[in-house]
Amino acid sequence: MIGRAIDSHSCTMSRYTMPSLEERYQNSRQRLVAFGQAHLLTFWQSLDDRRRSELLEQCETLPLEMLRGEFGAGVVNLGHHARAPHKIEPVTIVRAQELDAAKYFAIGEEMIRAGRVACFTVAGGQGTRLGWNAPKGTFPATPVLHKSLFQVFAESILAARRRWGARIPWYLMTSSLNHESTQEYFRKHDWFQLGEDSVRFFAQGTLPSLSVDGKILLAEQHAIALNPDGHGGAVRALRASGSLAKMRSEGVDTLSYFQVDNPLVKVVDPLFLGLHVSHPESSGEVSSKVVAKRDPREKVGVFCRQDDRTCVLEYSDLPTHLAEATFPGGGFVHSAGSIAIHTFSTAFLERLADDPNGLPLHRALKRVASVDLTSGQLVDPPAPNAIKLEAFIFDAVPVATRSMVFETRRDEEFAPIKNADGEDSPTTSKLAQSERAARWIESCGIEVPRDEDDGACLATLELSPLTALDPIDLARRSDLPRHIAIGASIAF
Repeated sequence: MIGRAIDSHSCTMSRYTMPSLEERYQNSRQRLVAFGQAHLLTFWQSLDDRRRSELLEQCETLPLEMLRGEFGAGVVNLGHHARAPHKIEPVTIVRAQELDAAKYFAIGEEMIRAGRVACFTVAGGQGTRLGWNAPKGTFPATPVLHKSLFQVFAESILAARRRWGARIPWYLMTSSLNHESTQEYFRKHDWFQLGEDSVRFFAQGTLPSLSVDGKILLAEQHAIALNPDGHGGAVRALRASGSLAKMRSEGVDTLSYFQVDNPLVKVVDPLFLGLHVSHPESSGEVSSKVVAKRDPREKVGVFCRQDDRTCVLEYSDLPTHLAEATFPGGGFVHSAGSIAIHTFSTAFLERLADDPNGLPLHRALKRVASVDLTSGQLVDPPAPNAIKLEAFIFDAVPVATRSMVFETRRDEEFAPIKNADGEDSPTTSKLAQSERAARWIESCGIEVPRDEDDGACLATLELSPLTALDPIDLARRSDLPRHIAIGASIAF
């Protein structure tokens, strides 16, 4: 019976013939002509068959239909497709102190125990801006033991699994730059005790770079100039990688989303999860955490209401008079600073993935080396010459029926590592991590040395998520010291 089945399959396969190179060429050319991009085949005659096949594979997978509106758009439409800012109103902000937090926390706990929650990290970046020649997630981030960002998140997930007895799979979106090296890093560290089967990698997609007159550029005679499609490309990548289908098969209906640069993030937050599925301000599709802006021009996106929809405006798109507006009693009217922490329903992400237009694309003028179509030579321009396209995940917010905005404390949950020095640097992040550890330790009645003038902690402290996920968790421990010495450097 098995033999007959194999024979039948073999016969079927023998009758099927793959399209020839010439057939693929003609099909691709017809499609490219329809979108004004036939120049991508300019050097066809000079290529060998291997390079011809490589070029056709790229042409065949170009999302030309999605990019139709970008061809010919040019520099006059740089930026993003934001709504005209003639009617911008403050967003409703949900705060823990104004609600029955215990009720929502319990709802979130039950979601976690039931296996409904997975974590998702956008981790496609390299540590170049930090002087780190490796995936950004491998950067040593903690103040005492110098654990990597990946290790901090892994320990948080492992601690949550132990606390709530749940599996909690972890999805990581890499890029073509770091996909293999990221996987190798996790293999080297034995997946940080999480188990290989529950740590799942997939690479984000790419989009072609365009000339200022809307023509797709060539990086080589047989290769299209491509760039990563932004964190908003996660929607397409989750579908294309089979991750959404995998979540559905495992009963996961809620995704905890965070980016790779913030070691203070609560990767699994029962309160936020409970609010996402149950609060009246939420449709259960997408919810977002924010922090109060430090100053009017802080370089973070701002949540607001526009055309009766919650949305995020880039800080540069919020008019100065609105950015500086304050309430009579104090506080900025538009204070909700985006920190790239969201909760998504997987059904909502599937709906977005089914949309042929996808999330709106943002344009930026950049320098891109490209092949001159006349000489065939690679030209490295001295000034920006090309349009790079990318999608932003926060553009999913206005698509939701209602989108909840939940304010959290900056000093508890947001200390990103973005720059080599200055604001949002390793130095400021490590200080914030140590200060949070000091507050949690003090809440347990332990004396922590502080400067008499500014109250700064005079020790360097590090708390692993495996030690405690919150101050209440920490207070249950019986192995804490009674006091911390000045100048001490301690990891718990």
